[in-house]
Amino acid sequence: MRGRILVLAVTVAACTALSGCTNEGGGGRTAPAPGPTVTGTVAPPDAAALAERYRKAGGDADVYGIEQVPGPDGAAPLIVVRTHNPDTDDGLFKRQAMSVTAYLTLSEGVRLPDGYRMDVFGPDGGLLHRWDATS
Repeated sequence: MRGRILVLAVTVAACTALSGCTNEGGGGRTAPAPGPTVTGTVAPPDAAALAERYRKAGGDADVYGIEQVPGPDGAAPLIVVRTHNPDTDDGLFKRQAMSVTAYLTLSEGVRLPDGYRMDVFGPDGGLLHRWDATS
């Protein structure tokens, strides 16, 4: 199953790269909408259950919460990830974002036709990454 998630993550990464998504806010894109920079350290029950399914499918063992928050007026959703890993390494984040979105789209049936926004919060509830991959 881990190999399937990896292949799916690579596919999602390729699609994201081809669509010109960026976290830099360049190319006429606006910066990610401001949001909280800190959250609670306990994931809501639905977020914890989704993260458990993700981990069982071979996802990142440090992820303990995944929430999907609908965007306003049909805009791209916000995916909130809670992780036990305090690492702010950009490469780690990109692999994690690809893995989570691949799992959501392929195993949970989540559609992301307009992209997504993602906030990742660390073990202390502090914001580690904010990403805007909208089209």
